[in-house]
Amino acid sequence: MPILSVPEAELRSRTSLKWHTYDPDVLPMWVAEMDTELHPAVREVLLGAIERSDTGYPYGTAYAEAFAAMAGARWNWDLDVPGQVRRAGDVMNSVLAALDATTSPGDAIVINPPVYPPFQQVVSGYRRHICEAPLTAAGRLDLGALEAAFAGPDHPRAYLLCSPHNPTGAVHTADELAAVMALAAQHGVQVITDEIHACLVDPGTPFVPLLTVPGGEAAISVTSAGKAWNLAGFKAGLIVAGAAATKVLAALPPLAQQSTGHLANLAHTAALTRAQGWIDEIVVEIAANKQLLASELSARLPEVAYTPSAGTYLAWVDCSALGLPDPSRHFATVGRVAFSPGVNFARSHKQWVRVNLACSPELVVEGVRRMAASA
Repeated sequence: MPILSVPEAELRSRTSLKWHTYDPDVLPMWVAEMDTELHPAVREVLLGAIERSDTGYPYGTAYAEAFAAMAGARWNWDLDVPGQVRRAGDVMNSVLAALDATTSPGDAIVINPPVYPPFQQVVSGYRRHICEAPLTAAGRLDLGALEAAFAGPDHPRAYLLCSPHNPTGAVHTADELAAVMALAAQHGVQVITDEIHACLVDPGTPFVPLLTVPGGEAAISVTSAGKAWNLAGFKAGLIVAGAAATKVLAALPPLAQQSTGHLANLAHTAALTRAQGWIDEIVVEIAANKQLLASELSARLPEVAYTPSAGTYLAWVDCSALGLPDPSRHFATVGRVAFSPGVNFARSHKQWVRVNLACSPELVVEGVRRMAASA
């Protein structure tokens, strides 16, 4: 049975953010939760812990070791545990910890809009300010814009890279990443990359960890099993330092490494050690849903522009040709299908929506049907 085949009626019994933000007649295809069952190996570990009342504090380096084993097997990435890897909270709290360790209040931090909204929030909410280096029109890194930002009057201290990129789904190449690190070294900018979507890349497209490219030894990566195995309810992440950046680990805020939950630690470790086959299956289903979305939009709403990308389970869709003042609001109120508003990712992208494709093919078809009926 496909992983993305949970019946809608069962999904609507859930109490998470995705299924309770909108009215019951709205189809939610917005926040990045997957419509899956919990992997049996993860369920077994969690139930075992509960049955023995094993609900204390996390211990040991099993999560880091499990990630290092996967990184070696999937990406030929050799990591020293515990020398390079620390357990932490979720990815954005890990980003915050890394920024705290490498920058000061008032510093400029570079981001690439359109980008995951918490990137903006973690900078502006913690007394740093944003320096923008927008993506190209094709949704890829603009090395010229990045160089201009690094060399500009703001003198940024850090750069937050999203890899693969959310919302465009771009999977950065080894050459792009090496160029980023060369620019960062030239201008004294600390690179911190969010690689939570690393496993969610279409078959045939290689994911390249930033720390494996030339110059990547100076970077910091934050990651988690939470996205690929749908474990957002279990807060656990990892901060990974390049071989030349391990001093950053010693400078992390005191509580940064104490924010992992014990059950979360167990769940993420189980996913990494016992559920690798899940990844190989689900990326095939996600790739098929991307093609299905493109086909359905072409047939029902040909004015809407969408090009499938290789990374993430998210679709970045341009609705400009529909002439709607606010596409996401229109689709939610008239079409009764909810997407993430593009303006949340960049002020310049109000006419775009981000669509969550980690759902059954039937819901992809239904989502486009509702869009078309409302247009």
